[in-house]
Amino acid sequence: QHYVNESLAFAVKRGGFMYGNVSEEGQVEVNFIYEPPQQGMEDNLMLMRDAEEEKRVDAIALGLGMRRVGFIFNQTVTQDKKEYTLSNVEVLLATQLHAESELKEWVTAVVKLEINEDGGADVHFEAFQMSDICVRLFREGWFETEIGSEDDPKLSKMKKEVVVGVKDVKQVDNDFFLVLVKILDHQGSLSCTFPIENRNNQTTMRALKTHMDCARSFPFVKRISDFHLLLFVAQFLDVASDVPALAECVRLQSRVPEGHELLIDSMANTS
Repeated sequence: QHYVNESLAFAVKRGGFMYGNVSEEGQVEVNFIYEPPQQGMEDNLMLMRDAEEEKRVDAIALGLGMRRVGFIFNQTVTQDKKEYTLSNVEVLLATQLHAESELKEWVTAVVKLEINEDGGADVHFEAFQMSDICVRLFREGWFETEIGSEDDPKLSKMKKEVVVGVKDVKQVDNDFFLVLVKILDHQGSLSCTFPIENRNNQTTMRALKTHMDCARSFPFVKRISDFHLLLFVAQFLDVASDVPALAECVRLQSRVPEGHELLIDSMANTS
């Protein structure tokens, strides 16, 4: 919910990796979203991924006892979405990330703005898993990855014919690849008030000071229990040891080592 309220004007696409846990029953729980460097357009989303930053994100997730579990993005208000659930471009990106993850339960979540009967706007979430056959076809190189402006957005093009139902086709309705997933609300343990990474405005030490000052009445570990803050601080820590250790303190809500506390305080006070 916070992801939508804070970040999406629905004029351009924006996306983020979801982190959380997968239960023994295969239920996915999301606790934070990391937004990689990206260029959002009206009908496309280009991820400009930073391998070093993703190492820091994964180190934080390790300490929190979590892992990458899916990808979330918004559809723009200018997209004509009446004819399809996901466009062919969106199916390609979702399938690529699902295949890369090697997680069977990987979830793709879509946020869209829809006009209600009163003429107002409602925010809707939908969650899917790309079908096993979809991921397999992608891994084996069956998908046509060059999409032209004249192509029908509700159809995914194949390099060779595939069997859908009883027909051999080279264009597949995108809905054929989608498996609907139920969405349940839950309250995570992390706050989400620190500025989000890779937005238009660069996060500064002053933002860290403001955040720490506003939460001064709370124990130190509670003040840093925010993924976006941890990611900002992680730039100045050892990714292999310090970052997971600090995140583990947040997970356990245990005392933060004095050295880490002094470092974060001194960073805040340099602004």
